[in-house]
Amino acid sequence: MNRTARWPALRGGLIALTAAVLFGISTPLVQRFGVGVGSFTTAALLYAGAALIGALLRRPIEREARVQRSDAPRLGLMALFGAVIGPVALAWGLQRTSGASASLMLTLEAVFTAVLARLWYHETLDRRVVLAMALLTLGGMALVLDRANDGSGGAGQMLGLLAVMAATAAWGVDNTLSRAVAGRDPGQVVMFKGALGAAATTLVAFDFGEPLPGLWPALALLVVGATGYGLSLRFYLLAQRAFGAARTGSVFAFAPFVGALFAFLLGERSGSAWMLAGAVLMAAGIVLHLAESHGHEHAHDEEEHEHAHRHDDGHHTHDHDDPLPAGTHSHRHRHAPTRHAHAHVPDEHHAHRH
Repeated sequence: MNRTARWPALRGGLIALTAAVLFGISTPLVQRFGVGVGSFTTAALLYAGAALIGALLRRPIEREARVQRSDAPRLGLMALFGAVIGPVALAWGLQRTSGASASLMLTLEAVFTAVLARLWYHETLDRRVVLAMALLTLGGMALVLDRANDGSGGAGQMLGLLAVMAATAAWGVDNTLSRAVAGRDPGQVVMFKGALGAAATTLVAFDFGEPLPGLWPALALLVVGATGYGLSLRFYLLAQRAFGAARTGSVFAFAPFVGALFAFLLGERSGSAWMLAGAVLMAAGIVLHLAESHGHEHAHDEEEHEHAHRHDDGHHTHDHDDPLPAGTHSHRHRHAPTRHAHAHVPDEHHAHRH
């Protein structure tokens, strides 16, 4: 039995962790390079960088399924929540609170994602996962108390942290919407979402009269957007494809700890007892969230669709007119109805109800 069969979340978890590291490092960098740059301008530069990297990482049509015209409304909503509301709220909040506490607050994105995945896609959440979400929420509350009791910034600090929380809610909606297009070429999805988000925030930035940024801050934010938003989103989509929206969100919750550590390495020393308590609660929640084990007998209905797949994963046994392709490939194919039992996660072939 291969490792993927024994631990079906292993591959998805490692991909999601890569996405988390890339995004986590970006948070203190956005705070540093975004000084003096308007919130909408910052968002526009970040997603322009994401669109560029998405365009460069598109895969051949025989390797990945193309984005369809029917995906346009969903991509538009993803851009609205993920590339406009989320980064604008984050940029505004980062200018009013510490990078470390803001990074830790981003852990709440996992809570919003898990709840929405349960409501929209009926992904299973056992008691361990519910407890994990409660710990993550309590950790976020501890960070709000940390800012509320910090005499250095007063109400402005807490408002900044609440804006970061609003960004996590927007990204939770974006994450849940993106699951339905996780089977498409992730480079194309990143390109379209980034382009839509950059165009929208650029228009709003001009409308609000935000000044043009300097050359070096603009270039720096473009690079941060390409890696921390574009490349990170590409890995995030691949992880969703492998083990669902809620679990991808749970692993992605490591991003804030990466961000907080990186902010510390950059010289920030804004820690407190409340921040430590929030970090401990959130770390405990993440450990519980990842400790879920799930397996039972389940049925697969007959289905026809198109996405990248392999013939050694136990779910793609269809024939080919030509010689069987080696490795990952994409084409329209049909699944025969079947019933079996094995360890699984709510990936693209295990979205059944419980």
